Amino acid sequence: MALTVGYIGLGYMGKPMARNLLKAGFSLTVHNRSQAAVNELVAEGATAADSPRALAERVDAVFSCLPGPADVEKVYLGENGVLAGARPGSVLIDMSTIDPGTHQKIAAVAAEKGIGYLDAPVSGGTSGAREATLSIMVGGSADSLEKVMPALKAMGQRIYHIGPVGHGAVVKIINNMMSAINAVGVCEGLVLGTKFGIDPNVLFEVCSNSSSGSRTLTGTAQAVLRRDFEPGFMVDLMHKDVGLAVDLGKTLKVRTLAAALAEQFLQEAQAAGFGRAGTAAQIIPLERNAGVEVRPKS
Repeated sequence: MALTVGYIGLGYMGKPMARNLLKAGFSLTVHNRSQAAVNELVAEGATAADSPRALAERVDAVFSCLPGPADVEKVYLGENGVLAGARPGSVLIDMSTIDPGTHQKIAAVAAEKGIGYLDAPVSGGTSGAREATLSIMVGGSADSLEKVMPALKAMGQRIYHIGPVGHGAVVKIINNMMSAINAVGVCEGLVLGTKFGIDPNVLFEVCSNSSSGSRTLTGTAQAVLRRDFEPGFMVDLMHKDVGLAVDLGKTLKVRTLAAALAEQFLQEAQAAGFGRAGTAAQIIPLERNAGVEVRPKS
């Protein structure tokens, strides 16, 4: 591919997305705080950069996937950040789940330098990142999007151009907020049914084929029934995302009562020591309170 790309942030989501860029034939430069993931991708054909600035100096498009707003701002606007090295005409694409204001701040600095900026958060989890089936929600100019569309298609199956910078971030925040609210009902329903004596396998099957069926029910219930709380997506990160939604509601004067409840539900799991576990682990404090464990009867 003629487009040269860089990827910053090689965590649960970033590493498989970067790997898919390599598989698609892109010349790839990578940077990450911990070196192990960098070494892994270098062994597969990528080139390492020792700072975001050094990476940006070498490529046409910089992608990133980072934990939170402060991380994104530091990587792009810091002393050795992306915008200290990015060339005019290049495009910067942050795929983190953060607030729209941080994106807009970075985009304004980029525009002064003749550099495009897109916010492009993703949905689909680690399996979608591995299999390149992600949904990608893009905010920014159509021209910048067109330049990097081949790279986005190497990582995702559905690319949505939502609107100006920040709009992709808001759709992603709302998506995660709605999923987290749904998860509260799933956890309470599974514990309630188990406490009464219903086989949770039966409860899950019936609800999956009834009006309460959803992707959140499927993902959460299957993980709980397997007692698999490994982090595909961590409680800490979902709590951060729902908090962003609650904060946005405050800014826009929109009531978000259900989101605030979901935020507290996740916070309870954090306080119990499950912050770095998968989001299904938020059921454990509720189980302990009810004196049951959601396990199949057979």
